[in-house]
Amino acid sequence: MIQTRYEVVRRREIAPKTVHLAVRAPEIARKYRPGQFVIVRTHEHGERVPLSLAGSDMEEGLIYLLVQAVGKTSGEIHDLAVGDAFLDVVGPLGRPTPIAEYGTCVLIGGGFGVGALQPIATALRDAGNRVIAILGARQRSLVLLEEETRALCDEVYVTTDDGSHGRKGIVTDVLREIIERAPVHFVMAVGPMLMMKAVSELTRPHRIRTLVSLNTIMVDGTGMCGSCRVVVGGQTRFACVHGPDFDGHLVDFEAIRQRNAMYLAEEREALERRRAEMEESCQVAALAGQTATARQSSTPKES
Repeated sequence: MIQTRYEVVRRREIAPKTVHLAVRAPEIARKYRPGQFVIVRTHEHGERVPLSLAGSDMEEGLIYLLVQAVGKTSGEIHDLAVGDAFLDVVGPLGRPTPIAEYGTCVLIGGGFGVGALQPIATALRDAGNRVIAILGARQRSLVLLEEETRALCDEVYVTTDDGSHGRKGIVTDVLREIIERAPVHFVMAVGPMLMMKAVSELTRPHRIRTLVSLNTIMVDGTGMCGSCRVVVGGQTRFACVHGPDFDGHLVDFEAIRQRNAMYLAEEREALERRRAEMEESCQVAALAGQTATARQSSTPKES
């Protein structure tokens, strides 16, 4: 029987506007490998959005998603409650992260990119590696999945821009120190484009194998539309079928930045429409409540 209801069975708010969702999708959970992603849609007229998987549970038939509400569609996903369902979930898509016995591995997560590193850290540890994680955020309240990461890694460092938790600074400050004190054999970064670029530039002179997970504009997820094309080593690649992981030393980050900025105006317009719709809904609900209260107050009491 084909799975048609992708129900949210658990929901956990882990930071402001950020949720960890457990979604029933047994076929995807069975086939998923660390590093792959899914494309989801909340309703018939909704946008198709690629999301990295933060893990899966084959026995329960669940996949895990980490979602931060930054736009219209991510806001709709954030607002899903337990019992609600996605209209469709397509996946697993993309190539799995290459797992091998490298030696010392450093995983770097910025923002909600930390979610994708959870299953990768587990796989690398199971392969016999020493795994070090660096988690970066602007402030303490935005540090995600710290305890879960500590349970998976040999060492964990946290940096915040304002110094409210962990070390004050950025992830490359810690990475530089780790590289200087001992050999590092593998680095992976998932998060903001500027962070992944900075990590790649830092490891380049040391010739450390460095992978970055590219979150690009994407539509079909099967390589047909070309929306997710990136330039890697001077050649065109599709993030959906050739990635999402690529050699950070070969990625043209500037080209990706320009493509990702193509629809910023439309994204802002869609977000403003959603805010206006939500405000109108709240006003209607408040008016209905006032009307109901007024009717109760005007109803004659029995003597």
